[in-house]
Amino acid sequence: MDAIAYTAYGGPEVTSIETFPIPQPGPEEVQVRTVGSGLNPIDKHQRGGAFKSIMPYQLPVIAGNEFSGHITALGSGVDGSQFAVGDAVICRVRKDKMDGMGAYVVQPASIVAKAPSSISLVDAAGLPLAGLTALQVLDRLDVKAGDRVLITGGSGGVGLFAIQLAKIRGAYVFTTASSAGRPYVEKAGADEVIDYKTEKLASYTPKNGQKWTKVFDAAGGEQTMIDDVIPSLQPGGHVVSVAGVMTPGIFDTILPYWKAVLVNAMLRYKAWSVTGAAAKADVKYEYIFMRPDGVELAQLAKYVDEGKLKVFVDSKFSLHDFKKAFEQLESGRSKGKVVIEWPQA
Repeated sequence: MDAIAYTAYGGPEVTSIETFPIPQPGPEEVQVRTVGSGLNPIDKHQRGGAFKSIMPYQLPVIAGNEFSGHITALGSGVDGSQFAVGDAVICRVRKDKMDGMGAYVVQPASIVAKAPSSISLVDAAGLPLAGLTALQVLDRLDVKAGDRVLITGGSGGVGLFAIQLAKIRGAYVFTTASSAGRPYVEKAGADEVIDYKTEKLASYTPKNGQKWTKVFDAAGGEQTMIDDVIPSLQPGGHVVSVAGVMTPGIFDTILPYWKAVLVNAMLRYKAWSVTGAAAKADVKYEYIFMRPDGVELAQLAKYVDEGKLKVFVDSKFSLHDFKKAFEQLESGRSKGKVVIEWPQA
């Protein structure tokens, strides 16, 4: 089968279409013929080798962390009442490998969900990773009705989902965006939009009452976190980041104990400036990695079909234009998701 693969660690030049054997499902797994593959910022980091000392890949390796498609085979033990051959499904792949950009993908049935039926299956490929990330960070922040929440980087793939999901919960949402991103975050439901190019969070005066006590950081930037985001919070506030400085514990579930101890020591050292600034301000700061979850993914698909959640697709590219897709992702100008459409779509 064809697959978009990394032949080495490096820049865009190491990405190419390669031929791999078609994977076969094992017990409790499903095989899917891919229709769409979503791109995410983590793709660039994986290709560049950001995690190779922690989770090295055997190169060449199939790229991609999320996909949509049709089930073509069921492994033994998969409940026939849950999935059947031909079902349209979506998935955020398991954390210890990628594979989302192969013509066929095999994944555990427990992290696969039926795709929403109200949008195209290609577009649905942009839901799993960013959608689950947004959902799980809001859970971590315990966002509920009446909360005042700041979401940085609101016009990105994760941010647009986060705004909508926070509004579903009844929160009052502040977000940061440029003038170009403002129409998108307003369409997602943001209550107040702060232009990060001209305004500082720490000195921002809300139009309606008090400032935020919870921050979903989808923008990153260590110095911005120390100088602006943390000072903008009231004492007792909470920041959860998916784009900033990593904190200990995030790899514990996928690394052996001895390696996790070493990695956590390194992360503790690298995060000291941010965690120290947060502690001084009586603010909690933490970084989390999202986890694949079929049940939560099914809930997101339900929100889409109920008209409560929109998948913002910035652009779609054919398989053979994959280089342009990665260029668009890495330009930082995308408003929503970048998706690759497979020939079988």
